Amino acid sequence: MMIPKLLTLSAIVSIASAAPLATCPGYRVTTVQTGDSYLIADLTLAGTPCNLYSEDITNLRLTVEYQTDTRLHVLIEDRDQNVYQIQDSILPRPSSSSQNTTSQTSSDLRFTYQAANPFFSFKITRASTGDVLFDTSPSPLIFETQYLRLRTRLPPNKNPNLYGLGEHSDSFRLPVTEEGYKRTLWNSEAPYIPQNQNLYGSHPVYFDHRADGTHGVFLRNAAGMDIVIGRSDDDGEHSRYLEYNAIGGVFDFYFLAGPKPEDVSRQYAEVVGLPAMMPYWSLGFHQCKYGWPDLDHVRGVVRNYSEAGIPLEAVWGDVDYMDGKLDFTTDPGRYPREQLREFVEELHGKGMRYVQILDPGIRYKSDYGTYQRGAQKDVFLKAADGSCYRGLQWPGEVVWPDWIAPQTTEWWTTEILTFYDPNTGIDIDGLWIDMNEASNMCADTTCLSSAQESRRSVPIPVRGQTHLSPRAAADGKHIGLPNRDLFTPPYSISNHYPSLSSRTLFTNITNSDGTSQYDTHNLHGLTMSMSTHRALLSRSPTVRPFLLTRSTFSGSSKYAAHWFGDNFSSWADYRASIRQLLSFSAIHNYPMVGSDVCGFNGPAQEKMCARWAVLGAWHPFYRNHADVSAPDQEFYRWGSVVAGAARKAVATRYRLLDYIYTGLHYASKTGEVLVKPLWFLFPEDEETYGIDTQFFLGEALLVSPVVEDDVQSVSFYLPRSVWYDFFSHSVLDQSSGGQTITVEGVDWDSIPVYIRGGSILPLRLSSPESPEDGGEGKGQKQAMTTKEVRERDFEILVAPDEEGKARGRLYLDDGESMEVGGRESEIEFLWEGSGSGGGRLEVRGVFGYETEVRVRRVVVLDDGRGGGKKVVEGGGG
Repeated sequence: MMIPKLLTLSAIVSIASAAPLATCPGYRVTTVQTGDSYLIADLTLAGTPCNLYSEDITNLRLTVEYQTDTRLHVLIEDRDQNVYQIQDSILPRPSSSSQNTTSQTSSDLRFTYQAANPFFSFKITRASTGDVLFDTSPSPLIFETQYLRLRTRLPPNKNPNLYGLGEHSDSFRLPVTEEGYKRTLWNSEAPYIPQNQNLYGSHPVYFDHRADGTHGVFLRNAAGMDIVIGRSDDDGEHSRYLEYNAIGGVFDFYFLAGPKPEDVSRQYAEVVGLPAMMPYWSLGFHQCKYGWPDLDHVRGVVRNYSEAGIPLEAVWGDVDYMDGKLDFTTDPGRYPREQLREFVEELHGKGMRYVQILDPGIRYKSDYGTYQRGAQKDVFLKAADGSCYRGLQWPGEVVWPDWIAPQTTEWWTTEILTFYDPNTGIDIDGLWIDMNEASNMCADTTCLSSAQESRRSVPIPVRGQTHLSPRAAADGKHIGLPNRDLFTPPYSISNHYPSLSSRTLFTNITNSDGTSQYDTHNLHGLTMSMSTHRALLSRSPTVRPFLLTRSTFSGSSKYAAHWFGDNFSSWADYRASIRQLLSFSAIHNYPMVGSDVCGFNGPAQEKMCARWAVLGAWHPFYRNHADVSAPDQEFYRWGSVVAGAARKAVATRYRLLDYIYTGLHYASKTGEVLVKPLWFLFPEDEETYGIDTQFFLGEALLVSPVVEDDVQSVSFYLPRSVWYDFFSHSVLDQSSGGQTITVEGVDWDSIPVYIRGGSILPLRLSSPESPEDGGEGKGQKQAMTTKEVRERDFEILVAPDEEGKARGRLYLDDGESMEVGGRESEIEFLWEGSGSGGGRLEVRGVFGYETEVRVRRVVVLDDGRGGGKKVVEGGGG
């Protein structure tokens, strides 16, 4: 959902260009303690304070830990430990065992430092190659009360391959320009997902991919910040740099050695937490719309999908179902509670699911039960005068829960358990939390609104709010320094709204633990996700929660899926969804993601929507959703083009559900990446480094959608390998080298997908398109729900590589249990071909999941070596 767009322009200029920087002395090392796996040192300001944007902190402490052979922790904090640091209860640090055997000699990362002359600096070097990965020597460290700066030199004389620093809609490989490129991290409402601006989430991690390996750098800091990639001659070398400019927090770095690209993503997941395993049903097709007028209309949507033959797994309820847009209510006229309960029961009877939205803003209304109970438990954020802090969200004048307060999760859980009681309430299958950046319709710090029922862009009544203190009063260990200007810090990050407090919670608000929103703003969505996830677990302790969130921070994937926010119905945002998918899945290790298919804002064009319906089917999360101001865009409404494209796309996706589900399992178990850029699998092929219109789903399937407006052709790159067309099974041998190819005549319901040679795919027989696919000729119709998919037999598709070999895997369980207790199967398939066209398929693994489903047949594709395509029918269990 969106609020009116408000933008300001900021010049992309590095703070390092400011003249006063030359007066900053940096720090010098005083005392040092060392051991096999650690270094601790005191840092003291090396000269007269420059106080560039605030007061220099005189005494710092440096801690270096060799935590694993591929992970190095470097922490630079104030010696008194008063500066805010992310609470371990919100983002737990990776375990550091007292039995740690990692040392400087065994690690592939080396920390070295310059103690002084002219100032303290440090380098991170890859031991196996000698390559310098991080080098702060050109410029002094600045550590002030409200401004931190650190610059690292990038490899000279070439453009670096840098990725990450999301959430953003920019190119996947971060652009490097002569003027400099800036990424701003400050979670914000962001209608139309504008480029070159801050969006809904902050993930301060980047990957640096080089010829001799890939490494990652994660800054565990939730402060608002600008990260600049630029060029400088200051150090006597015409070199690139990356520079952090933060308005708070500390320098808390985790360096990740890789060296393979996917190794870095796994290592990052070990630091912030492995992603949650999702229920099988969540991989189905979902439909939502803000503006469905009543329950009869929603029943009609379900009926029309069925009549159109388009599978529909889950129906979603936007705020339309609420009474006056109040959480935990139903509209008595349009969505009567008992009728809504019956509707959900009907969906469940058909094997379908139901998901509802909740917003964090709680109506400030004395006779509203949810507010009453929250006030009694003291869960709401307070203004400086001790009253509930108030702002504006969809219900009108609202208050916001303090998700850091321990009693808030208890209150929130009780509200969810009561309203969503399966026996007396709405028996939802999942929840969707929105507006949790947090989004506030108050434009600035003078706003305290009366109730507004409209969600459209309307003038907001304003009266002065008294008792606002712009300065922090709290002090304590890691809580935050006192006497800071929490409204207008001297260094202004490039937030796309005019100030830090514009359209969000005022940054001077104090949390229950003494920290302030100035420091914890970017964690709001994460903490709401944590509380909601816990509530869902309390509601159904044995079942995996399904939760979708808009606002994220590093570690959010442990609790919730994510969609890319309020995009626009345009070809540009269709293309942007691929870039966003690559960033979240590969760099942020956030596998369960997707976009609002066909776009949220504005009218969708028919042919674009057909393309998006097909593309969305290859994203892990697949939902069609639109705004109240946009025309209805359910797939069946468009006639043959969109409806036919969606019908075919969902049928194809449902054949692949177990392939995707297997990928999700290993993502949650080991941090394996589900959607990969081409350079993850071909790290030495420079042609792949900048590609952000193609992606791998798993390791086997290369997806190359049509990306230009209103065309039926596409040019894309095929790296060195043997490739098989997923749909026709024709072979294309690129084993001698990569090549860009062009495919003409791509129908509106089609998408080029190639199987990488050496792969084995387990496919469900669920498509009615042809007897060969187990459809009408076998007496089977299209599976309309994931429950039906799970009842279908398998086809094993073997695509040999140039040596005639292939491998694949399959994970099976009941699709929903938190703990499967050994009732799972992890199966590996191995194919060894022979020169005469024959071969042997070996199936091995753990077979703990009991099922009547069997392998119906094995298909070995023709690799062009004369063996021909082989089909073996009637497989066993």
